[in-house]
Amino acid sequence: MSIQSQSAATERFPAFSSGVAPRPAMGFEQSLAQASLRCVEEKEFLFVEGDPTSHVYRIETGAIALYRVLADGRRQVMGFAYRGDIIGLGIENEHSLNAQAVKPTRVRCLPVAALRQSAVEDPMLGFKLYEALARELAATRDLMLTTGQRSAMERVAGFLLAFSRRNQRNGQDPTTFELPMTRTDIGDFLGLTIETVSRTFTKLKVLQLIELPHSNQVHLLAIDDLESLAAGEEQTA
Repeated sequence: MSIQSQSAATERFPAFSSGVAPRPAMGFEQSLAQASLRCVEEKEFLFVEGDPTSHVYRIETGAIALYRVLADGRRQVMGFAYRGDIIGLGIENEHSLNAQAVKPTRVRCLPVAALRQSAVEDPMLGFKLYEALARELAATRDLMLTTGQRSAMERVAGFLLAFSRRNQRNGQDPTTFELPMTRTDIGDFLGLTIETVSRTFTKLKVLQLIELPHSNQVHLLAIDDLESLAAGEEQTA
């Protein structure tokens, strides 16, 4: 695995209270609850690559895109952080990614020193962080596979299914959801142009695999068929 993949994964890890992870010690939860609250406007940066890692952040509302600018000037989105996710824990003393709000967002700001103190008070916290990091590394490997070997249809189908599974883990509707990011954000995540992303959404709608009640609202009509499509079983209208 590349250093870029490792650094991308360590900038974000899912909330411990999600359906698949153990809950953290109350001391850690209390520290987060008492941490300062920051409002980040759409397109505003929470932190940029090279900033010192003074805090970790838990998303309370909204969503954050985590990305790098490539040598040729293109933006590669490495992932998105949503409500309950904790971001900003880098492997070094500075951030390796840019964190930009894709919609108005509120975050809790916990000093790294407070996180370290929580780890001292709760020996299991370090293991929980490790488990979360392992899941995030697996997600990063999936992204590398997605952008390297799959068609546009497969990439978009897999993206929608990942969002659906996240909703299901969090006790939310896995078939109807609002995408907080733009088509450009999705394209920069999947390695596609905005035109290709838009055409692919339209084709999925024509195939009656999804409905688009509003521009950013998606209703999945046939999850099994989407899974087959994401696995490489191409369909035709």
